[in-house]
Amino acid sequence: MTSQDIETITSGLEPIALIIRGDYDEPGIRFFTPANFSQQVAFMKHPEGHKIDAHVHNLVIRQVLYTQEVLFIRKGRVKVNLYNSQRQAIGTRILSSGDLILLCGGGHSFEMLEETSMIEVKQGPFAGDGDKTRFEE
Repeated sequence: MTSQDIETITSGLEPIALIIRGDYDEPGIRFFTPANFSQQVAFMKHPEGHKIDAHVHNLVIRQVLYTQEVLFIRKGRVKVNLYNSQRQAIGTRILSSGDLILLCGGGHSFEMLEETSMIEVKQGPFAGDGDKTRFEE
């Protein structure tokens, strides 16, 4: 693993984003997020024959205050502009096929640099217009 495979982006103490590049490929289980994040992201790589015990997930009441979203870039290239909670620009990153980003704080915008397909995962239920506030870049 190189330092370029995993990038944590912050603004002061505020977590903004976590990027896991498509080249990341370490054996075992690695959680990249702290236990208090409402969206947990891990990478798992196991050898042939490895088993994960059958299980169910218990009913646990959780309180989610902010939406965190995960984007997995299946194909293409995306420019991501990142902002802190005060809507100040803090950086830009380019994501490519195989990359994953957890948007865990602040704000963001996207520009497709080529035809792009991606998968988004975030908490629900969706609150419609109450889920986000748009602002000028």
